[in-house]
Amino acid sequence: MPTHTPNDHRTDRTLSPSDGAALEQRITDVGHRLSVSIDILLEAIPGGPRGPMELARTLGIDKVLASRLLKAARARDPLAVAHLAPGPEPLRRVIRAASRLGVDADTIARAGDAVDRFESLIRHDAGDRGGLDAMISAWLPEARDEFELRRKQSAFKAMSHIRGVYADLTLGTVLLHPSAGGERLDIVWLFGMLGLQRMRPGATVKLASRRMDHDESPRRPTTLEGEPIETPEHLRLDAFCSSPLAPLEIHRIGDVVLYTLGGDAFGPRSGVDLVFAEVNRNEIERYVPAGSGRRGHVFAEISTPAKALLFDALLHEDVYAGQSPDLFLYDTAFDGVASVNDRSRDIDRLDLAESVQDLGRGLPAFRTSVVPRYVEMLQLVFDRMGWDDAAFRGHRCRIDYPVYGSQVTMAFTPPSAPGT
Repeated sequence: MPTHTPNDHRTDRTLSPSDGAALEQRITDVGHRLSVSIDILLEAIPGGPRGPMELARTLGIDKVLASRLLKAARARDPLAVAHLAPGPEPLRRVIRAASRLGVDADTIARAGDAVDRFESLIRHDAGDRGGLDAMISAWLPEARDEFELRRKQSAFKAMSHIRGVYADLTLGTVLLHPSAGGERLDIVWLFGMLGLQRMRPGATVKLASRRMDHDESPRRPTTLEGEPIETPEHLRLDAFCSSPLAPLEIHRIGDVVLYTLGGDAFGPRSGVDLVFAEVNRNEIERYVPAGSGRRGHVFAEISTPAKALLFDALLHEDVYAGQSPDLFLYDTAFDGVASVNDRSRDIDRLDLAESVQDLGRGLPAFRTSVVPRYVEMLQLVFDRMGWDDAAFRGHRCRIDYPVYGSQVTMAFTPPSAPGT
């Protein structure tokens, strides 16, 4: 069987690392060579086409490798082939096994050459296989989804151990309604952490509500009943929390309200469901000066590692009428939470394949399987606030393994004040 080394193909690189179009073409060329050579090799194996179990027995390889090889062979897009193909060494095991079964030398040589080019691509253009997958994810949507999910899952595992806490789900639901005076907006936040668990003693858990853009009017957060938020028991929605009830502590720092998990329980049996609501009347301006370009926005902070985020914005029909929000994700590690109206923070945006779903109007449209009794929670809020759910439309961003330390923002374009 002929032998090859990855360095054989180092001289045929004609692109600079920054040349994205040329790099995409190189990956495409390598993927095409790999696809053709795999097809010819599989056809040449005695016994003809077969499924993964039979192929594994014939070649003396494991079923996982055989399945991945066949999946790559079925892909017709060269980028998909480069993404799905087994690594160079597993591919060489397949080639050696095919050679032992009597596959002709030309087919073996062609396959070996394609694998060498694949390895050269990985080593010299991408650095490693993860780097190659990151590159391909820029051009292949399904590769991007898989790439991001795996990395976000790894980040969740790491940060949950470092922080010593995690939640199965973080819930952030915001309701916007015109204030009584008509010039501003009332906001209700429904906060939740389901399956919240400390993994070690002393781990901190916090949620926050804050007003981002400068505003001279005082901020007076209350419960759904209009009482000051000084008493945690009045904020917590006990009917939707686990029993025994999780202790909730409140900390006021200027206009920021921090909510933390009290007590010192930890370990697998310490998991709790915690749900509470906060009301801010006249919280933000409803209109903006004509030509200002300012955006209205609401956001959820990922301050606790979580397996999933459900972020809903429920807007009265007279709030940002006819609009669907733009979605922005920010890295808050350096400069903290971001305002979409601060263009200096554009550099902190995260380029992730997340999206917003328009839900329609009314409570039935807001259902979800990931939050038990979610419609009941919302019904309670609407009833206590005296608002008609049928007048509200919903927008939803659901993220699996949201990045710890990120901010998920929905932005709208407010109208100019009437008469301006």
